[in-house]
Parts: sequence; C-alpha cells; structure tokens
Amino acid sequence: MARPVIAPRDYLCYIMVLGGNVVFRRDAAVLAVILTSGLVFRGLAQAPSGPGAAEQDAHFNLDVNRVAATFSVTDRRGHFAAMTRDDFLVFDNQQPQKILEFSAESELPLRLALLLDASGSVRDRFHFIQDSAVGFLTSSIRPGHDQAMLVSFDITPEVVSEFDGDVDKLAAKIREVRPGGATALYDAIDLAARRMWQASRTGRFRFAIVIFSDGDDNESRLTRQQALESAQRANAVLFAVSTSEQSVPTQGDKVLKFLAAETGGTALFPFKVEDLARSFETIAKELRHQYNILYRPDALAADGQFHTVEIRLKQPKGGFLVRARKGYYAPPPPAPGK
Repeated sequence: MARPVIAPRDYLCYIMVLGGNVVFRRDAAVLAVILTSGLVFRGLAQAPSGPGAAEQDAHFNLDVNRVAATFSVTDRRGHFAAMTRDDFLVFDNQQPQKILEFSAESELPLRLALLLDASGSVRDRFHFIQDSAVGFLTSSIRPGHDQAMLVSFDITPEVVSEFDGDVDKLAAKIREVRPGGATALYDAIDLAARRMWQASRTGRFRFAIVIFSDGDDNESRLTRQQALESAQRANAVLFAVSTSEQSVPTQGDKVLKFLAAETGGTALFPFKVEDLARSFETIAKELRHQYNILYRPDALAADGQFHTVEIRLKQPKGGFLVRARKGYYAPPPPAPGK
C-alpha cells in the first residue's frame, strides 16, 4: 500500500499508528477515538473505494488529540491511596498540561499477557510457578470483562494461548508448559506487545505484561531497549516477579526493575518460592487500583520521538509514591513531499 498523504476532510475515521504506518477504518456517521500506544487520535479522512482500493493512497487529515497515562499511587507501606483529578499535575516534555479526563482505570477491560520463563534455570521449581500463575489469573481476570494471553519462553517465545477470558482454559494451558533451555525474555516481551497492538484496534483496554523470570536473557534477537520500546508503543505496564534464588541482587534483577520502572509497573523479589503467590496477589491488587489521565499536549510534533510524561502530586503528601510510565512515542513525520 502507498504511504498515506494529507488531503481534505471527507469521512470520519479511526486512526492508529502501527510501527510507523498509519491505518484507518472509515465511519461516516460517528466520530470516534481510540487509545493506542498511549495516544488518542481523531481524524477525518477520504477513504478509497472501488476496485483496487486497497492499493490506492489513503488520504486523511490527522489531528493528534489526546495522550493517556495510566498510573497508581501508594503510601510508604504500599497501600493504595484514594485520589481525585485535583490532586495531580501533568507535565509533557516538562511543560504543564491541562487534564481533560480522570478516571479509575479499573473500569476499563484488562488485556493481560502472562510471560512464563520456561528455561532450564527454573526447572526444579517450575510447578510452584505454574500454581502461582493460575492463582494470579483467578484473582485478576473478571469473567466477561477481562482476558489474558499466555506466552512461555526458553530458546524462543511461544504463544501458548491467545487472549481468552476463560480462566479454566488458561489454567490448563499453563499446566501444559514444560521447562526447556535458554532464556529469550526480550523477544517474549516484543511478541506480547505486538499482540496488544492488534488488540488495541478492537477497542479501548488496559494493557499489562506480567513477567515471571530471573531476568537473565541469554538468547533474544532483540535488545533490552528494543523490548522496552515495543512495550511503550503498546501502552503496556510491565510487572515482574523474580525467580532468582540469589541472596544478593543480580544483573537480571536490575533488568526487571528497569523494565517495570520505565513503564509504570513494579518488580517483586520473593525471598522463597512459597512467597510467589503473595507477589502475584500484590500485582493483582495494583491492577485493581490504577488511575487514568487524558490530556491534550499543547504542542505535539509528529516527530516519531519519545516524549516524557511526569505526573506529580499538587501538594506532596508525605510518603506517597506516584508510579507511571515515563513517556510515549509520537507518530512519525510524513514522508517528504507527501
């Protein structure tokens, strides 16, 4: 398909930026907004029609409308705090922004990716991992509202189950997974993020990736930064539960902390395998206590660059912590001459 170009407004459409390409779906009656990669786009377009339309230029006028930021607030003891929109300030690239909408993010359906490390390093405690993962899904997935997908990874990542709301089916799939060889964590994150991109085309959801691993990647094609970028473009919050048995922090632990912090999640390090269920419950609780802010950037250039986002308390309250993703990727600039 030829690259889209700017043209007069004729039809209303949904617009999404997917890996540098802009796609649209015509809707001549209703103006709609869709959340994708943390950006909500509202566009008016002329849709191609007739034979060979798929090969014709897609003409549209693109208006970057709103940015979404998901976050949580806890006190020094890890208890979740009740807040209102008047408690927060939002900064985009260090510039203050006006909050347009504020809501409890738990009202949105959850699309969750559970990444299970099935490498040989977890073989001796893998059944504890499976039991804890099943318990986590049971407490996290609301029937008829939320869905989860399952990815196992050793030498390569494998989608064990696509998004499904049937916890019993997901549990059965988890118990079928068997530990194997090396660890391709970054490739697994990228695979899950791409599935979330696809899901974002069908509606508005919360996206979370929960990693169960020691964080010691030794097999991926992608780098840590590439995996992080994939998650950020999918607007996914990363959580991690470490399987490391080391008594001191490892390099893998640092990787898990980094990925979680950059996307607004958290990394947990249970002292012993019996504490896995408690760690999963901590994540499940956070997923039920998230907030969402929408704002319109005062000046957002279509430059394809990473833009920082910071959410602050207007009046800092002792011991409270705001946990949010560090930013988002703007849409790419139009091709020269287009």
